[in-house]
Amino acid sequence: MTTADMTTEQAIGRLWWMWLVTGILWILFSVIILQFNTASAAAVGIIFGVMLFVAGLQDFAVASIVREMKWLWFVFGGILVIGGLFAMFYPVETFLALADILGFIFVFIGIMWIVQALMAKDVASLWWLNLAAGIIMVVMGFWLGGQFFITKAYTLLVFAGIYALMKGVTDIVLAFEIKRHGGVPTGSF
Repeated sequence: MTTADMTTEQAIGRLWWMWLVTGILWILFSVIILQFNTASAAAVGIIFGVMLFVAGLQDFAVASIVREMKWLWFVFGGILVIGGLFAMFYPVETFLALADILGFIFVFIGIMWIVQALMAKDVASLWWLNLAAGIIMVVMGFWLGGQFFITKAYTLLVFAGIYALMKGVTDIVLAFEIKRHGGVPTGSF
């Protein structure tokens, strides 16, 4: 490991609290979402837009610190930021569109989490947490894909809250892994 790499690892280690803060924010989003009813479609669209936007910014932050596949993190970050902006400007349409494609979104996110977990298996002690969250997301996605639209609209509120909760928990766990290792654990991204 070069001196520059060690300096970068130490700088990241000092910023462990950023993952803690974003994890707490994700959990707060989940609490807010899980208290909405169907009359709050516009609010859910806006909050989901903010969630996408923040997730995109997180991906940009990750892209700036990982050594491998930086371009992939930038691509996903860009997609999430653009999607977040659209959702904030068209919240009701976003809610309706999400209800329609939520199953696909959850399967996609679950697969991403499973791949991340398997990549981190040999170096991150809590790799199984991402694996379990990914499997749960895939199962929920397939279940939701078979539901009627009205059911999808109602369950969107719950599933968006569950997603935010799982994202928050995994970010908090990652924060303490970063603090414990003094930097990003190799293979955790």
